[in-house]
Amino acid sequence: MGFPGSGLVGSIALQYMVDQLEFEQIGSMNSKYFPPLAMMNRGVINVPVRFYEKNNIAAIVADIPIHPMICYEVANGIMDWLMPFKVREVVTIAGIITNEPEKRVFGVATSEEALPRIQENTIILPIGSISGIASSILTECKIRNIHAYGLLGETINAPDPRASAASIEVLNKMYDLALDVQPLLEQAEEIESTMQKLAEQVQSAETMPKKEQLPMYG
Repeated sequence: MGFPGSGLVGSIALQYMVDQLEFEQIGSMNSKYFPPLAMMNRGVINVPVRFYEKNNIAAIVADIPIHPMICYEVANGIMDWLMPFKVREVVTIAGIITNEPEKRVFGVATSEEALPRIQENTIILPIGSISGIASSILTECKIRNIHAYGLLGETINAPDPRASAASIEVLNKMYDLALDVQPLLEQAEEIESTMQKLAEQVQSAETMPKKEQLPMYG
């Protein structure tokens, strides 16, 4: 799952994946509580939240930020929709702002038993908290006893296709996708330009959390 957040890491990564691997769109989600924003692709309007599927892998891609007041309802709606399909595991992709150039990928899981699946390919976060829709989805998965993982691409507070590419590399190792990220890296400047407006919408729609002793991710 990829929703707009820091660096738009999840949105860029998931949209690139479904486009390059030719996932089939199987559904969508809309709500009167969503912000009045629609993205276009080659002149065609997209529904704000879209569901895709290929080879028993489902992907949820969003173009809009989810307001904190409705994160619980959206997370529950998504998980209620997924439950009949006997989901094995869930992965959310988001960003973590460090302003470092390395583009590392940090990882969290919903249980100690689930951690080994991502330990070799991510840097496990020892302490802290996650905010936004990613936290709501991970919490809902934990409550429902579904293994779930949060991949947090190291980013700056601007559209960051390079962080998305690093996150895709983790997905490649988890699911043997063999998805080539080189075209994404080559298109980084173009994507950064076209996604800048969406990043500005995210910043205006979300209230920045107060600085606490523990770091905030998401």
